Amino acid sequence: MQKNTGALLAEVQQAVNSIIKGKEDIVQKVLAAIIGGGHILMEDIPGVGKTTLATTFARVLSLDYRRVQFTPDVLPSDLLGFSMYHSQKGAFSFQKGAVFCNLLLADEINRTSPKTQSALLEVMEERQVSIEGETRRLPDPFIVIATENPAGSSGTQLLPESQLDRFLVCLSMGYPKHEDAVALLKGAVWKRLSDISPVLSLEDLKTVQTQTEDIFVDDSIYEYIVNLIEETRSNPLFALGASPRAGIALLRMSRAMAMLSGRDFVTARDVQHILGDVLCHRVRLSARARAEGVTSAAAVGKLLETVRCPKL
Repeated sequence: MQKNTGALLAEVQQAVNSIIKGKEDIVQKVLAAIIGGGHILMEDIPGVGKTTLATTFARVLSLDYRRVQFTPDVLPSDLLGFSMYHSQKGAFSFQKGAVFCNLLLADEINRTSPKTQSALLEVMEERQVSIEGETRRLPDPFIVIATENPAGSSGTQLLPESQLDRFLVCLSMGYPKHEDAVALLKGAVWKRLSDISPVLSLEDLKTVQTQTEDIFVDDSIYEYIVNLIEETRSNPLFALGASPRAGIALLRMSRAMAMLSGRDFVTARDVQHILGDVLCHRVRLSARARAEGVTSAAAVGKLLETVRCPKL
């Protein structure tokens, strides 16, 4: 890399922010999830720019990009691939599915069947596809950005906990502010997306991901992360606490946020900044909490009041 890592990451964010107006915090967290080597779930209503966000990141980070529009008739073979018999050759050949790419946009993932959703479990966790007794590795890096409409929307169904737990973060873009909506109309974003140039090469991105794994974490931060996770299992606000995978996700995102902040060590503030994004989709509220009108975000926020914070 000719430039230093911090300057390149700042340039990536600047390029994406030139297309996605007024969502700097979301752009930063999506980039953090990517350099942290995780998958992103975007839960929001249609038309707020989720697909544009994914497409822009694919261009800026030089990622081989595929988009699958999930509908009830999408089959596992559409995602994973299948073997086809060629009569002229007298043999079968494997036809790769949509997951054989660097960035898969799973659009409206909660509109497809549970069978198709479950086809992504091994793909997201192991970065590999097992078909007909043969295992095939996916390209490196491999990232899923999945979008889903809010629960209760027409034709949707809830994602199972096993799949939700495989997403590093769950984010929501929300409506743009008034001034950003005006800038969006004036800028004709859909015409300028093709003008975006790559900032990082694929090798640069892999280097940044490796550097992120080397960010220093003090023992007190490790203790803090575990204490937060364990509190979700004993606090009466939660019926289902966070899994050990959630603690790993919290650590990876904290390291990535430290990297984007130009530091080589993690602070408690890094953990606190992304706590809700990492945990809210993984926990289930108790009947008491739901009856009192407590939201998942509010319940997770209360963890910061009950768990002692280290000085770092």
